[in-house]
Amino acid sequence: MSSFHLAQLNIAQLSAPIDSPQLADFVNNLDRINTLADDAPGFVWRLQTEEGDATSIDYFGPEVITNMSVWENVDALHDYVYRTAHIEVLRRKKEWFEKMRGSHMVLWWIPAGHRPTLPQADARLRYLRKYGSSPDAFTFKQAYPAPDAQNMPATQSFDEACPAP
Repeated sequence: MSSFHLAQLNIAQLSAPIDSPQLADFVNNLDRINTLADDAPGFVWRLQTEEGDATSIDYFGPEVITNMSVWENVDALHDYVYRTAHIEVLRRKKEWFEKMRGSHMVLWWIPAGHRPTLPQADARLRYLRKYGSSPDAFTFKQAYPAPDAQNMPATQSFDEACPAP
């Protein structure tokens, strides 16, 4: 068992105000999808306010929503994102979010028990945007093993096509 967990940050530019009719289906699915994450194998923690989600956190700007969570490993997060009902929401992202320039998602390893902060996540996203994928900041496309992983390949790739065009 690794002494590291996987942190992830995903940000999205809203195409309309969060309380608009255009985003009603997205908002109406938040509790269901967040509960799905909370109950998923390998889930550790997620950023949330007292309301139970992170939509009111405007660290990256007033119309940018933030999703940050911690998982036991890359496989657990990948399975949640692409092999659960979460994929239904992902397939509809064009209805609710603008296409962002540059990377909007980053993964990185943290010591087990640590809770990442938004400034730490922002630094990792900026690092990925500037330098590309590395053991310090990466994506599913070129995932790196935990720092204490032995006998693991240098990188792991989840090259399956994303079903959300």
